[in-house]
Amino acid sequence: MFENVLKKGKIGSAELKNRFVMPAMGAGHSEVDGSIGDELLEYYAARARGGFGLIITEYVGVDHFGMGARNELRIYSDDYIPELRKLSDVVHAGGAKVFMQLHHGGKWADPHIFGQPTVSASAITWHIRDCVPRELTTEEVYDLIEKWGDAALRAKNAGYDGVELHGAHGYLLPQFMSTYTNRRVDEFGGDITGRARFPTDVIKNIKQKCGAGFPVIVRISGDETAVGAMRINETRVMAKLLERAGADALHISAGMPSAYGDKGYSLAPYTAPMGFNTYSAEEIKKSVKIPIITVGRIVDPAMADAVIEDGMADFVALGRASVADPEFPNKVLEGRIDEISPCIGCMSLCLAGPGPDGITPGNSCALNPFSGHETDMKLKPAGKSKKLVIVGGGVGGLEAAWVAAARGHKVVLLEKKGKPGGQAYTAAVPPNKQGFVLAIKYYMTMCKKYGVDIRLNTEADADTVVSLEPDTVILSTGAVPAGLQVPNDGIAVSQAADILNGETIPGKKVLVVGGGLVGLETADFLLTQMSSVTVVEMSAQVGEDLVVKDALLKTLRDGGVNVMVNTRVERFTRDGAVCSTPEGEITISGCDMAILAVGALPYNPLEEQLRGRVPEIHVIGDAAEARRVKDAVREGAELAVRI
Repeated sequence: MFENVLKKGKIGSAELKNRFVMPAMGAGHSEVDGSIGDELLEYYAARARGGFGLIITEYVGVDHFGMGARNELRIYSDDYIPELRKLSDVVHAGGAKVFMQLHHGGKWADPHIFGQPTVSASAITWHIRDCVPRELTTEEVYDLIEKWGDAALRAKNAGYDGVELHGAHGYLLPQFMSTYTNRRVDEFGGDITGRARFPTDVIKNIKQKCGAGFPVIVRISGDETAVGAMRINETRVMAKLLERAGADALHISAGMPSAYGDKGYSLAPYTAPMGFNTYSAEEIKKSVKIPIITVGRIVDPAMADAVIEDGMADFVALGRASVADPEFPNKVLEGRIDEISPCIGCMSLCLAGPGPDGITPGNSCALNPFSGHETDMKLKPAGKSKKLVIVGGGVGGLEAAWVAAARGHKVVLLEKKGKPGGQAYTAAVPPNKQGFVLAIKYYMTMCKKYGVDIRLNTEADADTVVSLEPDTVILSTGAVPAGLQVPNDGIAVSQAADILNGETIPGKKVLVVGGGLVGLETADFLLTQMSSVTVVEMSAQVGEDLVVKDALLKTLRDGGVNVMVNTRVERFTRDGAVCSTPEGEITISGCDMAILAVGALPYNPLEEQLRGRVPEIHVIGDAAEARRVKDAVREGAELAVRI
């Protein structure tokens, strides 16, 4: 099984042990000055040991004036060769090949790093930086071609097996290739051949300096998805030109972030279909003879294998999935697919990266807190085996249970419901959220593997816990939905959790109170139930801090959901609510149900009852403070590795 994705492959002269690729992603684990420390080395080493055939590093700057972040790795001087060799050495030691991704941000560069305006193919206003980037002169373009070639030669001298040119997602190379950003009238503009000249000349320069046998991958967006940008029919022609210039493989991504009309597929959350980008890869594969790498929400080994078997691509890149589980390929090889820590597309921690102060941690995974913390979180045998009783079978409790058991502790987990998962199970009900069920399945697999005694339909009281004679008690009892203390003249009121859990049948004309994650996703679910929905939020915006906000709001707008901000419910009526707004009081009518999504409160009834009756008590997750899944899982893991 999975023989297609596990068979050997080849990109140029580089022979790869399988078809699994870890693509370039900003990990945020480098040092503040862009140097490479143990944290970054161990991050990549874990994925090399985890079985990836090819690892492509995060972006590495070819020019000081193209840096996208202060901590970006850099290769624009020979001085950086020894530093970068440390990274190639650890990847090779782990059994993988490694390519360096070469990058210039163009208008995406951070001008605060070098104190000069950003540059681009053309001087077109750029709303992200609130500036007009300076158009590169023809002479400057030729100078940059030399810099890309010099950078590739340094990569070769630093022990890398090849390079990837970042020609996707709106950075400098695609700023030349794309009709969205190129208005040049010299040899680097105009028709497709002119717009392709910069990247094709870069490829030729690299081959001249590094030798024809040094592999070059070009990452491009098969469909930039934005209004006025390149679409697949044009990209197919661009691909042919890149191949003729000497590219050894094409890595097909999607999107142009922050461009008008872009669908956000360059960093696709759970709202994007799994494997959504494989169709672009398949189309481009028809047009070229060199290998094609596909990427984009490929998180299931069966899908990865099918992509190769069906000839849609030659290699599959596991982006966020490699963050979720660095051992993904090894677990596929060994038939342990149920032990793969899943990527559910939540984007909660995998986009994290340090700011200029270097304080913010680098990327990790909401369901796998060990990811990105390879140097400071390790599964080591416990010094002394203890008996642990965990109350609450949500994801925080399940994570604590299997980690503690893996370290040699004896663990009993008590869950009052007939199924595990807690609020994660509820979170799996809205459209596109079924990944949360996979997360629960993963935790249950790990608990079973390490011998956790899970007792469902067991509501724990203090006497029950004490009778188990625990050395340590972990309370992971979660949270309960908050109420809304306003008068009600008769409309039926339910909690969002009751609707999602199937405990209450929703009305047909529903007022959802609360425009946070729960409220918006409940509204999305109600659309599948053919309900008419109005959402009211008392603050100035809905979906604050949600990665999926734009995609979710578009779905709601398309479904006819009326979203009202700065609207506070003062009183429920028989068929709606009286609300206060900055413009005065309004009445919403015609509803047959109100659904509350106004937050949650910690549920922790046992801590005081157990104090003094058991040797040690810990409270984690929502039982301590109502937050997100990532917080509960992290606290469960951090506690379990300490006990």
